[in-house]
Amino acid sequence: MPTPHISAIKGDFAETVLLPGDPLRARHIAENHLEKARLVNEVRGMFGFTGEYQGTPVSVMGTGMGIPSASIYCTELVTEYGVKNLIRVGTCGAMSERVKIRDIVFGMGACTDSGVNRARFDGADFAAIADFHLLRTAMETAERLGVEVHVGNLFSGDLFYDPRPERFPRIAAMGVLAAEMEAAGIYGIAAQEGARALAMAMASDHLLTEETLSSDERQTAVDQMVELALEIVVAL
Repeated sequence: MPTPHISAIKGDFAETVLLPGDPLRARHIAENHLEKARLVNEVRGMFGFTGEYQGTPVSVMGTGMGIPSASIYCTELVTEYGVKNLIRVGTCGAMSERVKIRDIVFGMGACTDSGVNRARFDGADFAAIADFHLLRTAMETAERLGVEVHVGNLFSGDLFYDPRPERFPRIAAMGVLAAEMEAAGIYGIAAQEGARALAMAMASDHLLTEETLSSDERQTAVDQMVELALEIVVAL
């Protein structure tokens, strides 16, 4: 049955869904990386597609920006459409000197200043972590393909334009590799609803050095990460 935010019917989504924030990036992935891709959702312009990669069914759908938007779509995908694996494919701002522009980060965990997981966890702190099976498969796939990745903590912030930039060095000093806006919420949804989740993010800029990629460079780097993500899906 369609939901308030997704017009697809049962069976329209594969068990694994790639989740970029930008719905136009979802369309780009479907048109350029999937075979037999068909549109299954366009409510509110949040495009969702299902197709195949090397014969394996896979879906891709935008989540919008931020934990509240991503939480709506991830909840409905799992509870109403039976999705089992949520894999975020997005961009991030590097916060560690070890992470360079274009590098890929696997979020083993995700810190946050959002209150959503405390709301789920009766006011206590919830350790928002990736599913071990997805993370291990991702690492094995990256090693097999010779793709260097970083594994560690992400920071999922509620504010894109944060008026407190002085806190970034303190966050980085705690070993956080990069900042983005959705992973901690997606991990909380997966834990609550019994699904598996992994956040992959490509460093499109650096919050400490202020380096950044052009739009064309960013698209090329994201495409390389998407190819890795799809290889991970096949390996599951």
